[in-house]
Amino acid sequence: MKYLVTGGAGYIGSHVVDALIAAGEEVVVFDNLSSGFRPAIHPKAEFHRGDLLDRRALRELFAAHEFNGALHFASHIQVGESMREPFKYLRGNLLATMNLLEAVTVAGIGNFVFSSSANVYAVQQRPLREDDLISPGSVYGETKWAVERQLGWLEEIYGLRTVSLRYFNASGAHPKGHIGEAHDPETHLIPLVLQVALGQRERLLLYGDDYDTEDGTCVRDYVHVMDLADAHLRALRALEDNQASSVYNIGSGQGYSVREVIEVARQVTECEISVEIAARRFGDVARLVADSSRIRSELGWRPRHPSLEEMVASAWHWHRNHPHGYQGSEGAGL
Repeated sequence: MKYLVTGGAGYIGSHVVDALIAAGEEVVVFDNLSSGFRPAIHPKAEFHRGDLLDRRALRELFAAHEFNGALHFASHIQVGESMREPFKYLRGNLLATMNLLEAVTVAGIGNFVFSSSANVYAVQQRPLREDDLISPGSVYGETKWAVERQLGWLEEIYGLRTVSLRYFNASGAHPKGHIGEAHDPETHLIPLVLQVALGQRERLLLYGDDYDTEDGTCVRDYVHVMDLADAHLRALRALEDNQASSVYNIGSGQGYSVREVIEVARQVTECEISVEIAARRFGDVARLVADSSRIRSELGWRPRHPSLEEMVASAWHWHRNHPHGYQGSEGAGL
């Protein structure tokens, strides 16, 4: 089987490419390297550098290959930036995805796995279910929800069957240590904490310690990137087995506070991590945790790496051996 993976040079995409190739599949990666890195792509994957906004490049790609399915990761991902530069996200996440979906339907591809986000949900204190109220918290979240809605129409019109995976907080790195998380700028908590341990930052800014949580800091659901990769393969197999289109949360179901993450990082790295309390950030909510019972029951998915210690340890292994990420290699960012 041959699969198209857009954004396969990025953090999550590169781990899924690795998992597909380990499963014996043929993979073609399409990525513009604006926020991904060429060395992150498995050497057995065929790479095409191109942009989803370039419809001619997409036509040439689909003319050169017959794909059995597509997995779409290419996306701008910074919530705060989406509120400062909304048109960047409307073009790069929404228009670009529509270009890809048009090419997919013209080519007659029947299976499509979409990288969505928990940012589509309205805020709830309890674990979020897939049928909970949708109210995107940012332009970024709105682009993900807009794509999800269009997928329903494309199934009705073209028969395109899809799975949308709503991620919570991806974390960790491949156990072999050859690929991991590298963003520029970095905004994710675990890498930021580890940068302090590496001496790359003087301290960690903790945005707010007066939330309505057990220790006053925000609580989030962290899921290992390898478990995310497994979820994508299960979603793809389900579509190939003619399962109906669906939407799934991907999270551990366990919430950890910022202070808990910092303490685990101290234990894993054996480093002191200085913290400075700062004002709350606009848009941060007290608690964001997944109810992932649907994918557990329907696809048999279970987190194989559920402990926060394991997630931080695998991330630490990556960052310690790649303190500057993929610096000096082709591409920049994700």
